[in-house]
Amino acid sequence: MPKINKLDFFQKQIELEKLIIKTAEKSVADVKNQLVKELIMSIALDSRKHASLLSALIVMSTEVSPYIEEEKLDVLSENIKKHIELEAKAIQTYRELLDSIENEKEKLIVQAIYHDEKRHHLLLKKIHEIIVKQEAITEEDMFEFLKDDYIPQF
Repeated sequence: MPKINKLDFFQKQIELEKLIIKTAEKSVADVKNQLVKELIMSIALDSRKHASLLSALIVMSTEVSPYIEEEKLDVLSENIKKHIELEAKAIQTYRELLDSIENEKEKLIVQAIYHDEKRHHLLLKKIHEIIVKQEAITEEDMFEFLKDDYIPQF
């Protein structure tokens, strides 16, 4: 396989993700079934996230700077604490809901949301831990966490 330029690759993938978003939005524009519509749009949201993460990779590859500016760390730390509390509440309420749902289709959807909330909570706690320990988060700090704990290993 020929060596590819990673920045070109990231940019092409961003364009592909944008095409996926546009296709998903177009495919459900006239769909009346709310569940089908929202499931397809959740894929579009994931593609939007993928495009954003690829954009971050481009920035990481072309700039040398702290991931988060020091002067914003205190405000960010407080906001993340609040976000962690909200995610914990969401985890608790979805867990309670899962215990009471009998319909398997509903349970499957709520279970997916519950697992997303747990992943969000874990990521926020790790980001906050890094912020508290250091004056700034480097890209290397974020990558170490992401590769070990957040990105599924297939």
